[in-house]
Amino acid sequence: MTASATISPSLTPKALDLAREVLSIEAKAVESLIGRLDASFLAALELILHCRGRVVVSGMGKSGHIGRKIAATLASTGTPAFFVHPGEASHGDLGMITHDDVVIALSNSGESAELLTIVPLLKRHGAKLISMTGNARSTLAREADVHLDASVEQEACPLGLAPTASTTAALALGDALAVALLDARGFGAEDFAKTHPGGALGRRLLVHVADVMRGGEGIPKVPQGVTLADALLEMTRKGLGMTAIVDADGRAVGVFTDGDLRRALDRPVDIHATPIDEVMTPNPRAIHPQRLAAEAVQVMDERKINGLLVADDSGRLVGALNMHDLLRAGVV
Repeated sequence: MTASATISPSLTPKALDLAREVLSIEAKAVESLIGRLDASFLAALELILHCRGRVVVSGMGKSGHIGRKIAATLASTGTPAFFVHPGEASHGDLGMITHDDVVIALSNSGESAELLTIVPLLKRHGAKLISMTGNARSTLAREADVHLDASVEQEACPLGLAPTASTTAALALGDALAVALLDARGFGAEDFAKTHPGGALGRRLLVHVADVMRGGEGIPKVPQGVTLADALLEMTRKGLGMTAIVDADGRAVGVFTDGDLRRALDRPVDIHATPIDEVMTPNPRAIHPQRLAAEAVQVMDERKINGLLVADDSGRLVGALNMHDLLRAGVV
């Protein structure tokens, strides 16, 4: 909505004040969790890290919605997890949980009847139970192997009824758990890519330089000692706005770009007589074909260049690419 748009008379400045108060209350709720992270949090991490099965997250109502998100975050960051509705668990879905699993049960009151119904069955199964509640003295907290305190001083709802600050705190605590587990597992960018193959994120994380580079006859290259004119013909043929200059072993000893050409023409130059070695940029930066294409983008951004050479472990030129190749691949 633009500033000139008509605002309903029922919306007074009080609406903005209330919205700001909601954000303030929820921010304080999350901040208060910091001082409560203790040995219980570490114990929860240990249970999950040594879990031979999967993490099963469960919760009713709004806690269930938060639980689904926590399960999704865990699954995408290296901890196999899924959500089970506690009501459905009592009607057959409990069979999805094994003695090798760890269950994370969310309930602000810690007295959710649907969760408490299945707790004895979980214990009989041998599954470990982590509770996340707003009441450390609740039944669910007492029955759990580990309890995580997600209590808040007040809800952001002015009626004190709708779960607001409490669900925000539970969500943040779940994120803290997932990220701590990610770090403990040594879960890296390529691992993350394997669980996010779709869309722009997947393209940025999964596409390697070898997937987008020009190879074989498509590589612009000339041997040392040729004239500037020969180099310009090669640049024109290959259309990358540059050419590599290679030695007898196929290693790039220099690169000549459109920018180098402009600089060369600022002084008297005979393109048919000047050796390319005199006007090239020596010791060019190259990237390995198995590096992520996103890293090639970073290199080009940092060096303010539009093209990049690709070299193997021995330093031999195996490819070249420019920003247009990365744009076509959807990496940029």
